[in-house]
Formats: sequence, structure tokens, C-alpha cells
Amino acid sequence: MKTTTAFAPMLAIGHGVTDIDFYKNAFGADELWRVCNDDGSVHVAGISIDGALFHLHEAMDNSGVFSPDSVKGVTATIGLMTDDVHAVTERAVAAGAILASPVQDYDYGYRQGEIIDPFGHRWIIEKIINPGALSSGINQFD
Repeated sequence: MKTTTAFAPMLAIGHGVTDIDFYKNAFGADELWRVCNDDGSVHVAGISIDGALFHLHEAMDNSGVFSPDSVKGVTATIGLMTDDVHAVTERAVAAGAILASPVQDYDYGYRQGEIIDPFGHRWIIEKIINPGALSSGINQFD
């Protein structure tokens, strides 16, 4: 079976996490599988949002991988393309996310809103609303 090239980010979570339903409630995600520690907490789980795979993995000591809460920040933001940016952003906030930036339309042709999930990961919920804006705006930013 040939593997199709795709990004599958691994999001680090802290120790002792047992409830990862945020992703189901906010994004309609499916939990594909889960490996638990002896205490029932999540060690690693495979999750899919509309066929896009990502993993939640417990941060491990000496691995060089840290949960956002442990470092008070992130080094990457996850972009989630969707048809209804407002609805997904509202659903995420209702499921426990913090609204970091309200949904708005940008000159570069995107509608975007930004949330921080309960584990500290930043998500840009987005949709391309004007595909020509980027190609017509090349090298126009000062």
C-alpha cells in the first residue's frame, strides 16, 4: 500500500491528561486510537478531522518535546481550513478554547480567527475567500 504524502502534526500534551474530547466537540474530530499509561492517562492518540490526521502525545522528559503550558508558548500554529470559519471558531470556544483573535477578513484573501485550545495549542481557523488576492499582491507588503 502506497502512503500518500501528508502532514500529520504531533501536538504535545502534559502528563496526566485523560480527557481529549475537546477535539471531538470543537472540530467534529474522530479519535482513531489511543494508547494509555498505567494510570489511564493518554500517552498517544491518533485523531482525524475530516480525514486530516494528527497525534496527541504526552510530553516526555528529555525528549526535547514540550507541551505549550510547560514553556508558556508555542513554536507552531495549526491552520485548520474550513467552509464556515465563524461556526467552527464559535464551537471551539464553546468547547473550552480561548478566543485569541476574532474572525475577520484580511486583504490577502483569507477569513481567519485564532483560538487557543485547552492544552495551549494555537489554531488559526481559516478559509480562502479571495484566491486571487495573494497572487495579485505579491511583493506589495511594505
